[in-house]
Amino acid sequence: MNIYNRSSLIRFYEKHPDCKMTLEKWYHDVRAKNWKKPGEITRDFNTARTIKNNRVIFRINENDYRLIAEINYLKGWVFMKFIGTHAAYDKVNATTIEMF
Repeated sequence: MNIYNRSSLIRFYEKHPDCKMTLEKWYHDVRAKNWKKPGEITRDFNTARTIKNNRVIFRINENDYRLIAEINYLKGWVFMKFIGTHAAYDKVNATTIEMF
């Protein structure tokens, strides 16, 4: 998959260094995938949750942080829409947020 907004990941883990290793692993794992449907994501990331608008919620560092991505399955694109603490995640609408 092609992941857009990698710089957003880097900026985030520079502020939250405890999740650097997890986010780098997530990035490299997702880059190696070629998802064609939501079930393939939850197969590969069993704690991920697919929601409407082709969005996926990933747990980062167990449940300390959340990452919301929008997936374009036809083009193989992953657009990060949000990454933040669990508390910040609780304040957003995961299906409509356009943070980055």
